[in-house]
Amino acid sequence: MKKYRFHLLFVMLSVLFSSCDVLDQARQMAALSKCEFRLSSVEQLRLAGVNIQQVNHWSDLNLMDAAKITTAIASGGSLPLNFTLNVEAKNPNTAVAGLNRLDWILLIDDIEMVSGVNENRVQIPANGGTSVIPLTIGVDLKEALTGKSAEAIANFGLNLAGAGNKPTRITLKAKPYISVGPQSISYPGYLTIQNEFTSR
Repeated sequence: MKKYRFHLLFVMLSVLFSSCDVLDQARQMAALSKCEFRLSSVEQLRLAGVNIQQVNHWSDLNLMDAAKITTAIASGGSLPLNFTLNVEAKNPNTAVAGLNRLDWILLIDDIEMVSGVNENRVQIPANGGTSVIPLTIGVDLKEALTGKSAEAIANFGLNLAGAGNKPTRITLKAKPYISVGPQSISYPGYLTIQNEFTSR
């Protein structure tokens, strides 16, 4: 039903706006409703400034890196977890799809961590074409995991990138937008994006 209303809105806007540019934007909006999304990879994973991209356990850290993380946990400041999350979009349509903005909410192990907005214009090629949307993520684990022990907080950040850097513990709630003329139109509801392609 939501996607039906999305297509109906596309038809109404196509009638309302007559320029070729606006019609092209409206077509991209309609194509967007059939696109599929997945979390492709996690890159540049750092905890308290320490590269933990290939770290699976605390014992994998060298003494210097372990000391940096331990000091950050023990201090009164933050414990920053930073990484790039690559979202892959696939377009099964015969027309190019596009989006102008992506609102997102990040969950790790089903715990809501942080939200943000990506305002970079993205076009997704037709006929099974794909585009990658890189999201720059920053989370203060101390704030997000208030009440947890220091060990639990540190372990939470480790092994975030699974085999092949697949984000198996991450879920993204995302709402794409596209501009049609002066209007900014949102996708109906939030998409739930994990590491397998889905359009829901």
